[in-house]
Amino acid sequence: MMRLFKGLAALLLALLTLPAAAAPADVPFLTGHVVDNAEILTPEANWRITELLGAHEKATTDQIAVLTVRSLEGRSIEEYAVAVFESWKLGVKGKDNGVLVVIVPPERKMRIEVGYGLEGRLTDLHANRIIRNVMAPRFKAAEFDGGVEDGVRAIMANLRGEAVEAANSDGGGAIDKARSQSGLSGLEDSDLSIPERILFGAFIFGIIGLFTVLGVLTPGMGWFIYFFLIPFYAMFPIPILGLYGALTLLVVYLIGFPIAKLVVSRTGWYAKAQKELKTKGRATVGGFVIGSSGSSSWSSSSSSSSGGGFSGGGGSSGGGGSSGSW
Repeated sequence: MMRLFKGLAALLLALLTLPAAAAPADVPFLTGHVVDNAEILTPEANWRITELLGAHEKATTDQIAVLTVRSLEGRSIEEYAVAVFESWKLGVKGKDNGVLVVIVPPERKMRIEVGYGLEGRLTDLHANRIIRNVMAPRFKAAEFDGGVEDGVRAIMANLRGEAVEAANSDGGGAIDKARSQSGLSGLEDSDLSIPERILFGAFIFGIIGLFTVLGVLTPGMGWFIYFFLIPFYAMFPIPILGLYGALTLLVVYLIGFPIAKLVVSRTGWYAKAQKELKTKGRATVGGFVIGSSGSSSWSSSSSSSSGGGFSGGGGSSGGGGSSGSW
């Protein structure tokens, strides 16, 4: 049982590394591998894609980023993609090994922008095929989660020298296997005494409660935390409250969080924090600074020691890649 709760502590504290979501802007603030300003991805898909791209970057130093926006504001998608790429400086300086995927759902446009150093492995033809054969069919069916994930898998497959069709060969099996081995099975079998229930309850609800309050008060990543905490509320209270007590708590959370979020979002300080996140990439809420600082998973090898949060590595693009629509 102690091993179980140690694992629980590690899972909950991992929330500290969650990036804040950036609000729409001309060139959005870089918060991570996925900047979903158009809000087309579910939290689960966002997490999966971020994990895929993070693992690929660690193995190869190639930086791949996905950006969704609601409007190009009259500009061409080629012009916009280059502007974002140069602002974010994707890829390692000297290698120029960055890739940017831009998706504009309301305008049904997308583009894969490729850095100088990857144009030999991810040619314009490759990019066009990924857009036309992999992403566009899923987008037409409004399957944005699958379309984006399949697209980045295909990009990584091409960069590894594999065929596009091989991008989905594992069918997500590795992720499913990891989930099945997460050690959450049998959680409902509680043999805790009353004092143990009190102590573990204070620990569990203290951490979950902290992040619940953070989600309510924080613009951007608040809704990400809401969905992320649902399985925690569904499973971890069972040893403490029992099955029906945990179910009651889950219902209260599912209804209470959105109501509290709606009330808080109408306050002046919340609007101010939302504006600061949009323009500066960080904001102060109740004395706490929220934003992308404190996470280093996105920094390339040339910048990871700076401690400055998310950033590109100084790469550039020469306009290579392909655009498409659906």
